[in-house]
Amino acid sequence: MFIGWIVLPVVGFLYLRFGYVPVAVDGPMIPFEELLAGTAVRARIAREAPAKAALAATEEHIVAGARIYRERCVECHGIPGSTPTPEAKGMFPPPPQFFDQKVMGNEPVGQNYWIIANGIRLSGMPGYKAALSEQQLWQVSQFMANRADLSASATAILSAK
Repeated sequence: MFIGWIVLPVVGFLYLRFGYVPVAVDGPMIPFEELLAGTAVRARIAREAPAKAALAATEEHIVAGARIYRERCVECHGIPGSTPTPEAKGMFPPPPQFFDQKVMGNEPVGQNYWIIANGIRLSGMPGYKAALSEQQLWQVSQFMANRADLSASATAILSAK
């Protein structure tokens, strides 16, 4: 048993050191990668995400959020009825297509805010805290939280070329 405590870390180190870890986007998943990364991300967001939105989900804010989404998010996350872009297809993990997948992006508005503001390490999702104002972060968060029931004006912004 004692030898196991020595051998296991040495084997792990050698696995990393000699380049056996798949790091290419199209490489296979590392054992336990999804479990470890997903658990850590969910726990951190649950702990730090605001419980209450700092901005109401008004039509004005949702439309403004649609504009921001159109400017900054469409390339990776798509719009209603679109197929993933070549850039999105080349990412690992693949970015969720929020208008096709009903399981991703349905978090409470505070969790959307945390993800948009801070990003998610090693996922390709950048943090926009330095690029957007607090109001803009909340607007796009409200847009995400209410995207299943968008007004005609918000939908028009998404489908504009």
